[in-house]
Amino acid sequence: MESEILIVDDDKEIRNLISVFLENEGFQTKQAEDGFEALELLDAINFDLIILDIMMPKMDGMEVCMKIRQERSMPILMLSAKSEDMDKIQGLAMGADDYLTKPFNALELIARVKSQLRRYKKYNPDANQGKHIIVIGDLTINTDTRQTMVGDKEVRLTPKEFDILELLARNKGIVLSVSKIYEAVWKEGFFKSDNNVMVHITKIRDKIEEDSKHPIYIKTVWGVGYKI
Repeated sequence: MESEILIVDDDKEIRNLISVFLENEGFQTKQAEDGFEALELLDAINFDLIILDIMMPKMDGMEVCMKIRQERSMPILMLSAKSEDMDKIQGLAMGADDYLTKPFNALELIARVKSQLRRYKKYNPDANQGKHIIVIGDLTINTDTRQTMVGDKEVRLTPKEFDILELLARNKGIVLSVSKIYEAVWKEGFFKSDNNVMVHITKIRDKIEEDSKHPIYIKTVWGVGYKI
């Protein structure tokens, strides 16, 4: 399974650039524009490594790093326009594993990411375990056994229903359009007249929601699509 990396930076161009570098090397990436979004994604996905900018609005990288370290041990590579030694020391003291100053060389970034991942997986043999379990509230999704639980009760989903739920769960907080869901699950082009996704979402809600008319998990974003 490819390593999954979270890129946290308030600069969209930098996020996209890092994402391109890493995905060209075979990594999977997700992006967050601030610390709050990053922490929400961390509740939904077990990332292998985090690339974290220090200077961000709302919650800076130092605070995000401290909050991550309260529960998680994956490598954190900090990015900053600052180059002073004290800033590096502070970042490492907060729990970061490495530090790279902007502007950075793409090859150096990739080399540091690979180095941190090798070290982490060598000394943490269980690092890859648990990536197949997604927990959102009382909803638990096991992507290995393709089982879905709501509390202590197992819910029987069809293969397509499970694929849709897994897709939404892996992208918690992100609105996915009907066409994007269809193309990801059915592996073919989407036609506007096709209501397959809507029908399957209705069936999933009937099975996992206490009140399908007032869903807790799968929300409709009118005119756009669906999200968890």
